[in-house]
Amino acid sequence: QLQLVESGGGLVQPGGSLRLSCAVSGTMVEVYTIGWFRQAPGKEREGVSCIGNVGDYTTYANSVKGRFTISRDHADMSVHLQMNSLKSEDTGVYFCAAGWNVATGLDASEYVYWGQGAQVTVSS
Repeated sequence: QLQLVESGGGLVQPGGSLRLSCAVSGTMVEVYTIGWFRQAPGKEREGVSCIGNVGDYTTYANSVKGRFTISRDHADMSVHLQMNSLKSEDTGVYFCAAGWNVATGLDASEYVYWGQGAQVTVSS
């Protein structure tokens, strides 16, 4: 059983930056792949990025490549998503999730545990 808590959301102007954090607690945290997903109003949840259990595997959605960076800190069991050059279309609720034996990394159905979400709003 894992618990995930997101933090770091907020309001930012286009072109700005935000850093989201996901605090993970529970049993055998280090074996799970951690992913970030987002959901905009009226749209389906989409995968943004994920990082493997040892941090050597990362993947990104095409829409965020070159702008977002995912990282993992095993010392305090947290995962971060650095978001730069933000656009209005990045607006949404961002969720972190944990999955075991994840294949594609950006498919929500592969993840078992989910956080409550953090709102990110990009607007002038």
